[in-house]
Amino acid sequence: MGFNLQNIATQKQSKKEKNNKTSFLQKEIILFGHSFSNKIKEDFYTEISVLLKAGITLKDALDLIQKAFKKEKHQAQLKIISDNIVSGLSLSEAIKKQKEFTVYEYYSIKIGEETGTLAKVTEQLGAFFLRKNDQRRNIISALTYPVIILTTAVLVVIFMLQFVVPMFQDIFLQQKVELPAITKFIIYLSKLVKSYGWLLVVLIVGFLFLKPILYNKNWFKKAKDKLILKLPFIGGFVKSIYLSQFTQAVSLLTASKVPIVNSIQLIKQMIDFYPLKDALEEVEQNILRGKSFSESLSQHNFFDEKIVALVKVAEETNQNEFIFERLNTQYNTQVQQRSKLLSTIMEPIIILIVGVLVGIILIAMYLPMFKLSSVLG
Repeated sequence: MGFNLQNIATQKQSKKEKNNKTSFLQKEIILFGHSFSNKIKEDFYTEISVLLKAGITLKDALDLIQKAFKKEKHQAQLKIISDNIVSGLSLSEAIKKQKEFTVYEYYSIKIGEETGTLAKVTEQLGAFFLRKNDQRRNIISALTYPVIILTTAVLVVIFMLQFVVPMFQDIFLQQKVELPAITKFIIYLSKLVKSYGWLLVVLIVGFLFLKPILYNKNWFKKAKDKLILKLPFIGGFVKSIYLSQFTQAVSLLTASKVPIVNSIQLIKQMIDFYPLKDALEEVEQNILRGKSFSESLSQHNFFDEKIVALVKVAEETNQNEFIFERLNTQYNTQVQQRSKLLSTIMEPIIILIVGVLVGIILIAMYLPMFKLSSVLG
């Protein structure tokens, strides 16, 4: 998304003409709401920062950004914020009224307004969502190819059990060949697939339909997050991603002079990963009991020794913002390295698993064939 600095008065006039022709579709968008993706938020905050630094008023900046959006639903959402500002609300209050924005964003912008650093805060928010988007792309890049290979492998195995194995089974029955244990086991699996394969399809389709509902349930999200954290390779990769987000958020809030307890409370509402939320809940309680931030972090195994040691240095030198910026850079580099490593490791492992499964099926089918050929011979 880009924007052009044109004549603002002309834009205001054209905007008035458009407002008189609000379509029913736009009204529905306003009624039910459409969330801003992290990519939209990245552009939104970055461009607000650029325009404010250029000396343009907040209202005019929102008008320019609104016209730069291509989708009507985004333009409608931004119009609501702009209208709220015209009616006397601050940007933070206008954002608070929209469910698409988190409490973390609200308080960050509010602090920027109260301290006169709104341009800097919005720039930092843009950088936060930029990192978050980069991390999402790293995950997709690391897992896409292995998932395709794994899906293909599963389909190949199911095809062999569904169609190939029964053909061999008919030959064995006709010739009354005594079957080895491994062949009996593969034939048993083939019967299971033929009898209950439809049930597996129903479960997969049902899960896809229920997924939006399940993702709104806390028990499901907790179980999913804990399972992900225990997975080999993937668990450490995901942990690095959320530690990167955590350190960047602390850096942003520290720069805005937010007390550490308030920062933790805001981050808990912003980062939707339950192992980190639970860890931060314990950290908050320990700080309230009088323990230092570093000591509180050290009592939970979610935080590694590196972050505990550097936070202790930050407390002693009063360099919290600098230390957390360094930590964020390190974790972000670690995420990029692990994403490449994950893709490199998973590919041969999946291929090996596929080869073993297909090999077992072929061996199980050909062993009786060898016995049959020796009998016929």
